[in-house]
Parts: sequence; C-alpha cells; structure tokens
Amino acid sequence: MKHIVFTGGGTAGHVTPNIALFPSVKEAGYEISYIGSYDGIEKELITKQGVAYYGISSGKLRRYFDPKNFSDPFKVIKGYFQAKKVLKKINPDIVFSKGGFVSVPVVLAAKKRKIPCIIHESDITPGLANRLAIPFATRVCANFPETINYLPKDKALLTGSPIRAELFSGNKIKGLDFCGFTANKPVLLVIGGSTGAAAVNNAVRNLLPTLLQQFQIIHLCGKGKTDETFAGREGYVQYEYIDKELKDLFAAADIIVSRAGANAICELLALRKPNILIPLSASASRGDQILNAESFERQGFSYVLKEEDVTNETLLRAVNEVYRDRERYINAMSESKLNHAIETISEMIVTLSK
Repeated sequence: MKHIVFTGGGTAGHVTPNIALFPSVKEAGYEISYIGSYDGIEKELITKQGVAYYGISSGKLRRYFDPKNFSDPFKVIKGYFQAKKVLKKINPDIVFSKGGFVSVPVVLAAKKRKIPCIIHESDITPGLANRLAIPFATRVCANFPETINYLPKDKALLTGSPIRAELFSGNKIKGLDFCGFTANKPVLLVIGGSTGAAAVNNAVRNLLPTLLQQFQIIHLCGKGKTDETFAGREGYVQYEYIDKELKDLFAAADIIVSRAGANAICELLALRKPNILIPLSASASRGDQILNAESFERQGFSYVLKEEDVTNETLLRAVNEVYRDRERYINAMSESKLNHAIETISEMIVTLSK
C-alpha cells in the first residue's frame, strides 16, 4: 500500500482542504499519516478523522519584532529533525503540504529524504511559510489564476481548492426547519467570521427592519457576538458558530455575506452561491483577503464591499443588487475552471508517487 503524509496547521484553513482530500486518496489506495504541531488546531481536527498523527516542534517566523523571534528559529530547526525522523520511520511515497509554519520543516525534511512534495497555496500571494518551502517542493497548486505569476513556472499548476464533500450534501428543507423558516421567502446568510466582524454585525442588525421585509436572515456572528435584544425576532436567527448543520444552512441560503478567506470563498464558488464579500482590512491582516475578493470580483463571482465602506446604505444596496442579479453570478460560477480540485490534485499525487 502506498503511503502519503499530509502537513499543515495553525488555522482551520490550513487543515480542512487536506481533510477534503482524504476520501479520494484512500480510494486510490493510500495509507494516510499527518504531521502537525504538538497542540495546534490541526491535532484536534485530524485525530477526529482517525488518522495517525505525529506532533513536532513548530515556531512562527514573524515579519515584525517580537522576543520570540530569537527562540522560534530553534523550534523550527528542532521540528526539522523531528520531521526527518518521522519520515524515515514511515517512509511515505509523497508529502502534501497545505502551509502554515509547521509545514516548513516537513517540506525541507521531505526534500532531504528525496520524497516528492506538493504544496497548495490558497491565497493570491504566497504566505511566508509557503515562500520558504516552495524552493524545496516538486509541484505547487494555486487557487487563483493570478497566483501563477508568483510561482516557479515549472512547478505551478492552477487547481482551485479541495472542498469537503459533505458541503454538497446539504438539505434546504432541513436548513429551513433548523431555523424555523418558511419556504416561500428568500434566505440571506451572513457569516461574520470565527471572531465576528463588528462592522458587519452592526450593519445587519441596524438594517433588520428593512431586510426582513424581503428576506429571512441567518446570522453567524462569531463567539460572544450574539445580541439577546434581537432574540425571538421573526425571520431572524443568530448563532455564534454552526458545525454539522452548516451544509443545510448553505443549501437554504439564496445569497450570502461573508469574509474573503480563500477556503470560505472557494466553498461559495463550489456551491454556486451569489455572495457579497467583505474582506478583512489591510490594517488587520497582510491584505490577502482583499486580493482574494478582488480576483473573485474580476471573475464575476462576487460583489465586493470594503470593510471601511460598510454602512447601512452600502450593505443594503449590495444585498439588493446581488439578489436581483443572482442568476448572472450563478452562471459565472458554473463556468469556472476551478471546480474539480480534488480530482486534479489526486491525479497529481498518484502520478508523482510513481
């Protein structure tokens, strides 16, 4: 039996695309192992999948001054030797990396042991961890057409992002029942991100009297961000976070307001959901969400509203325009070449393993 090692961690976005590939590579006859950090989010997500997990030392390489910048390089070096030991022990045929700082020592160790390695880059411009690892990789998968310009030509391939199969099995009626909604009024789903976006949450609540005339609203507002003064409002439900019912809420939604993280927007694309993207501002991030959103806007998949431009008026205008033009967005998404990521990447894994 062939053996594949997956790596990636730090955020769920560095793990869920890996999990999306598991069924396909198992079907192709691969045993799966995972190398992540000792106690990152990836450990919990992967062990739930029943996959062998190996923890290694992981340091973060920062672009700004921090006392940890002096100690973390030693953690990365330690992680490299640990990864080399794990790879020697299980001797995989191939490594697949989704990025995050824990992946850097694994990719370097794979190169040292002459194991082919595929890296997947979600954002338009590669993050620091992937920039460090790309010279040691065999292939680099990209999510956006624009990313190819930032990658070595002989390694780059446009694949899109692997999407969890269960998202496609959502049931609209179950989603409506879960929220106590009717089937004869459209549904607006607002996703404020895992920490919740205050500007978005506030604008949605300010607009409730107007929006509820036309829509039923599902509001995923982030941890600690629900507002009890709106509890029991007919046609409006709010949740901090939704896990297993998310696929049904996606199925029930006619239009979605979301952040512009790469995995989130690729899920909207795969599900053909007309959407308004409100990317994290450049002051709160490295600006990758802004670039992601602009790419989707150029391709005709999304309406983009900058966070600093969110007001009651601009959000209402965006919702009305996207709902009115929803068929145009759906048609553009249906024609995308990024809809077969799992098949494309799985074929690449099999080919390079030979």
